[in-house]
Amino acid sequence: MSTVDVVPLVDEGLGNSAYLVDLGDGRGLVVDVSLDLRGAWQAARRRGLELAFAADTHLHADFLSGARQLAATEGTRVLASAAGHREFRHSGLRDGDEVDLGGLRLRALATPGHTHEHLAFLLLDGDRPAGVFTGGSLLVGAAARTDLISPQQTEALARQQYTSLQRLAGLPDEVAVWPTHGAGSFCSAPPGARRTSTIGAEKAGNPLLRARDADAFATALLDSLGSFPPYFLRLAEANRRGPAVLNSYPELSALDSARVQSLIAEGAQVIDARPVERFAAAHIPGALSIPLRPVFASWLGWLAPPEPPLVIVREDAQDPAEIAWQAAKIGCSSIVGELAGGMDAWTAAGRTTMSTQLVRADEITDQHVLDVRQASEFAAGHLPGATHVELGALADQADALAASPTVVMCGHGERAIGGASLLERAGHRDLAVLQGGPEDWAEITGRSLEV
Repeated sequence: MSTVDVVPLVDEGLGNSAYLVDLGDGRGLVVDVSLDLRGAWQAARRRGLELAFAADTHLHADFLSGARQLAATEGTRVLASAAGHREFRHSGLRDGDEVDLGGLRLRALATPGHTHEHLAFLLLDGDRPAGVFTGGSLLVGAAARTDLISPQQTEALARQQYTSLQRLAGLPDEVAVWPTHGAGSFCSAPPGARRTSTIGAEKAGNPLLRARDADAFATALLDSLGSFPPYFLRLAEANRRGPAVLNSYPELSALDSARVQSLIAEGAQVIDARPVERFAAAHIPGALSIPLRPVFASWLGWLAPPEPPLVIVREDAQDPAEIAWQAAKIGCSSIVGELAGGMDAWTAAGRTTMSTQLVRADEITDQHVLDVRQASEFAAGHLPGATHVELGALADQADALAASPTVVMCGHGERAIGGASLLERAGHRDLAVLQGGPEDWAEITGRSLEV
């Protein structure tokens, strides 16, 4: 493994890793850093580093890049693929180009597949390759998806991904592998705790590197792909044009209950970020429940309608800056503010609320069970007779679902309460949310899950 000082900056919610490289002279390089720069700033300050370079392996679909922000506010030099045709100042690199980082060097390797213009960056210490930032090409145990450009190009990109992985596999076994996408990423990465690896470990354990040819590789990769948030189809172009530079930290403006009521009447959508139990007890009619947790950004981008203004409801103990930063990093600019005083202010003003029933596994009787987990989770084990609709598809299918007593479930309850709020907004009533998941149901009832 490399002895170069490389610090992973893990975004558990997006399932991604950015990287900070200490160049040893008071300067640093960041790779694939998002617009939520808090982690990079903190890590750089701890080491007394100036962020001199920011490299992007590709036009990201799952977050806005922070590279342009760094360039505008800190004079950081942006390194990215010339084939990406970015519309802001950057050093456009092509296959084989090298950048002198002051002792260390960064070599661009064309690795198309995840995107057309994808580059991996080989970090060289003298002539020794220390590690490679693989972005969305070679992942730990996998390779990133190739279906984010267009359906017509998906298979051709998968074949390019095969060639790119074979090229990376030709590096020495001891070279460190530093991918961007990891477990939890909708850009296609398997579950697992490891976020970094080596070329040798991937050659030994990555099934896609053992595919006999491009045909077998493409079949295996494409068969493994699940759904992804619709905002993925917008952000690559936003990153190509260049994300708007923030002149101040994102924040939530305070709105009194009368103003929120007026905004709702004009078509605004309320996003309730409170925990499951608090939303269930009382919420604004029509509010969409997206509990604040690391994956808040992904579900906000997936479930919130893109056009109308958004109003946040939160608990006092929940950090408004966390909500604002998570929204900013996925390009959600439609939040107009938050309900000042939260639900206490809403109820004190005598305004209408609704509630949602929470049930334990042993309280499910003859209700219809709706499972809103991802398809792979449902296939791994579900309640007998349960209907399956992924949460991300539920808004489009709500009208087709029977208006019968329904228990909505997921793995723990956060996605289920979101599903119940979507159904409620579509006019469904007599809804309940299961506290827990399928394993809890099996343990409490003593019954077996279906697969």
